[in-house]
Amino acid sequence: MSSKEKEDTGASEQKEVVASGSESSPADTPEALVKPDASDAGRPGITGGWKAAKKAEGELTEHVIKINRVSKVVKGGKNFSFSATVIAGDGNGRVGVGLGKSNEVVEAIKKAAVKAKKSFIRINMRGNTIPHDVIGEFKASRVLMKPAGPGTGVIAGGPVRALCDAAGIKNILTKSFGSRNSLNVVRAAIDGFERLRLKRRG
Repeated sequence: MSSKEKEDTGASEQKEVVASGSESSPADTPEALVKPDASDAGRPGITGGWKAAKKAEGELTEHVIKINRVSKVVKGGKNFSFSATVIAGDGNGRVGVGLGKSNEVVEAIKKAAVKAKKSFIRINMRGNTIPHDVIGEFKASRVLMKPAGPGTGVIAGGPVRALCDAAGIKNILTKSFGSRNSLNVVRAAIDGFERLRLKRRG
């Protein structure tokens, strides 16, 4: 073999070594290097975060019924903040509503959910409906609620429907009057639930 053929053979072997060394193993790929941290489960923005955290509890149901953006004019421009109204319930007669405020939407929802859980009330129910007609009032809002038979469902607007779902009420007839502010309507419905009484037999 001539010296020129030896040089060509050596160069081709070096190319093969470099090519084999440049191949990345599956363990070196970005997908393998970036592994989800177990501590991230339940953080908003992480896959399966906020929703997964609610499912993991297995007891409470949360409904975000309103998110409002508020701006404050200052010397340097405008500062934006958010307020969130959240309903929470255990589906077994306990329900509450909370209002949270923060510069971030997620933080506002978190604060509202915490306040909702702290304001739980117990609703006197008969089966999966309410025991009698009742009218709840809060400021300029009034909500009329009537018991309904099996199969009727929840006949209500958005905020009151979410409240009944969180409380575990399956059959009810409702009608709202006056102010349609979501928070006022929900507080009026809660006022009505607090007035419910079960008749004692005997």
